Amino acid sequence: MRIDLHTHSTASDGTDTPAELVRNAAAAGLDVVALTDHDTTRGYAEAIAALPEGLTLVTGAELSCRIDGISLHMLAYLFDPEEPELLAERELVRDDRVPRAHSMIAKLQELGVPITWQQVARIAGDGSVGRPHVASALVELGVVDSVSDAFTEKWLADGGRAYVPKHETDPFEALRLIKGAGGVAVFAHPAAVKRGRTVPESAIAELAAAGLDGIEVDHMDHEPATRARLRGLAADLGLLATGSSDYHGSRKTCVLGEYTTDPEVYGEITRRATGAFPVPGTGGA
Repeated sequence: MRIDLHTHSTASDGTDTPAELVRNAAAAGLDVVALTDHDTTRGYAEAIAALPEGLTLVTGAELSCRIDGISLHMLAYLFDPEEPELLAERELVRDDRVPRAHSMIAKLQELGVPITWQQVARIAGDGSVGRPHVASALVELGVVDSVSDAFTEKWLADGGRAYVPKHETDPFEALRLIKGAGGVAVFAHPAAVKRGRTVPESAIAELAAAGLDGIEVDHMDHEPATRARLRGLAADLGLLATGSSDYHGSRKTCVLGEYTTDPEVYGEITRRATGAFPVPGTGGA
């Protein structure tokens, strides 16, 4: 089985619609794909309706968190999307994205960049607007060569000249909410130093003690030595070790199935979840 547990669609900051995403996942030879858009579940219905036969969909979301001033992302799998507390928190995070984008645009304009809200809104479409959409606007304007080049201190990285903080959930509270909704929690790309500051291993140990299920080990932003270290940390802490592409369509260079999750680990995730079940494809439109 080939299992990719971290992808994004146009419901957040990917470039594939949810329907295109599942069709592309099947074409890439995947057996299981997780849809984990940022702080939203809006892509579920379209993905399920288009799910090809032979492909199983794991519903999820990537939740924005912050601890001790450091941003981190928590992958939540197979939770009840209608559970009131987690739903309210997702909406709080999502609703803060628009004023944050306006503030980043204002900062960029002060720096002499001719960016507009209309441009960013066009790029975001129906998705939850975020920094990748602002970064894509900078690429369009020729300010930077790629989306990743925008995530530097010169521009949009944490603490950068045009950075604006947004509402982010305390990760211990996120764990409580995910578990309360019957979900499974995996810390996304915990050692992606290219993205900025990362949390210390002591914090990961505290999260493990608080109910964290796993950490994303095999990821494009982790060097081989880092993956080996994280795999050892997961074993020491009794955490599941997952692998994923973090696919965003054409917005990033990663490809579907670039990194995958061991079937036994996937089986354990499905055993632990009580909020929702994986959806087997029956041949969608």
